[in-house]
Amino acid sequence: MRLKELVSALPWKLGEEIGDVPVGGLAFNSRQVNSGDLFVAFKGLQSDGHDYIPQAIEAGAVALVVEDERCRRASSGDAWAVPCVLVPDSREALAYLAAAFEGFPAKELRVIGVTGTDGKTTTVNLIWSVLRAAGHTAGLISSVNALIGDSFHDTGLHTTTPNALEVQKYLSQMMAARAEYAVLEATSHGLAQHRVTACEFDVAVVTNITHEHLDYHGTFEEYRDAKASLFRSLTASARKPDMPKVAVLNVDDPSFAYLKGIPADERLTYGLNGGAQVSAGGLTLSPSGVSFTALTPQGDFPIAMHLVGRFNVYNALASIAVGLSQKIPVAQIQRGIEEVRQLTGRMERMELGQSFQVVIDFAHTRNSLQNALEAAREMAQGRIVVVFGCAGLRDREKRPVMGEVAGRLADRIVITAEDPRTEDLDQIMAQIAEGCEKAGRREGVDYWRIGDRGEAIRFAVDMAEEGDLVLVAGKGHEKSMCFGTKEHPWSDHEAVREALSRRLERNEGL
Repeated sequence: MRLKELVSALPWKLGEEIGDVPVGGLAFNSRQVNSGDLFVAFKGLQSDGHDYIPQAIEAGAVALVVEDERCRRASSGDAWAVPCVLVPDSREALAYLAAAFEGFPAKELRVIGVTGTDGKTTTVNLIWSVLRAAGHTAGLISSVNALIGDSFHDTGLHTTTPNALEVQKYLSQMMAARAEYAVLEATSHGLAQHRVTACEFDVAVVTNITHEHLDYHGTFEEYRDAKASLFRSLTASARKPDMPKVAVLNVDDPSFAYLKGIPADERLTYGLNGGAQVSAGGLTLSPSGVSFTALTPQGDFPIAMHLVGRFNVYNALASIAVGLSQKIPVAQIQRGIEEVRQLTGRMERMELGQSFQVVIDFAHTRNSLQNALEAAREMAQGRIVVVFGCAGLRDREKRPVMGEVAGRLADRIVITAEDPRTEDLDQIMAQIAEGCEKAGRREGVDYWRIGDRGEAIRFAVDMAEEGDLVLVAGKGHEKSMCFGTKEHPWSDHEAVREALSRRLERNEGL
């Protein structure tokens, strides 16, 4: 593909003559540049890609896209003998360039985006299952993995939304596999950093919007605005035959008042507290799942799901609303929801034959921790023991709040590490402990601080008695933990299995 052809996909009139060269690939990391690539430079959180332009050229980059005017001036001299394109936003440019390089795959797919603070991954999987139950071919991109046909692709460590190059490549693979639909998890980082720009969304879904990632967005309003950009993209994206632009909104969430004014061809609402088009009646919660009657404009029908917790009713209602918007018959909606079983790191039960339950969940926000603990209470016959921490270099205000939530809703609390990064772990744990103390908990009696996460999990497992439930929260599906600036291999699943195995071996020796 040639540079001029790629640049023509950008949404700006650049007003300058651009040198033309053949382009063999795209890169934004100088260490990943191959000979013949177009290198896109942008300012990151910790480094500036413009500083690595010489290395990119040395590695074989044949052209540059930059957002720093100084780099454009340098390219006009003898510094860089390659074409250089100056754009207002290099991250946004990367998304359009990647889409063009892959042949604009999203224009050939029906694309459903799910955003929100909690429940995105579960809702994406429910929607995908409903589509598949109806006989549609569909791909999926979540913060856990990408699914194309029957092929799973790991989306990496601590990934929110994959980068724009990967997203467009996955969409291209879906198109090649003759998929009709693509279901994407759209995180606030993914939206703000244009990782899902040029995805040509047709349906936008929100789960909820609560305080989170304020370390990055600065204010709640900026965070909410990033989420809202998914809905604003509906009317700006490509029109497809017989595919209206649909917004699916949660009437019970404070975001509803903000999002409902954003234009869409159709709007469907869901919720439990009244006033929603898609709601639930006869709700029954049990340790093995949830059942309810879906109340919809197309009539009422029963839903039985294997996912636990009242919060998952919201995720199911959102997927029902999407199914109805796509004219999927009720029987297929019912089957699609029923077929979703345990999701990795989402209220996932770990069974090695012990007399108590151990559940792993990704809950790392105030709201999600409260939801997980409330669901745990429905599942347990005895006490709730929770193991959790809070990440370093992230929203500090939530730490005592999460400690207070755990203090109110759990019987025993073990505070531990969760990606402390360059912050002092003892200080993070102390901030969480403030909330536990506020809830009337006493250290060494019903809450403990154990910085080593593996040791903390062993401590909780050893404490558990018959009928208890141990909830290990905060890491879920993730496969690493960050100390300082380095990622170290980590798995809550392996730590739980090791703790359970040790305990069961000790019991057998008695």
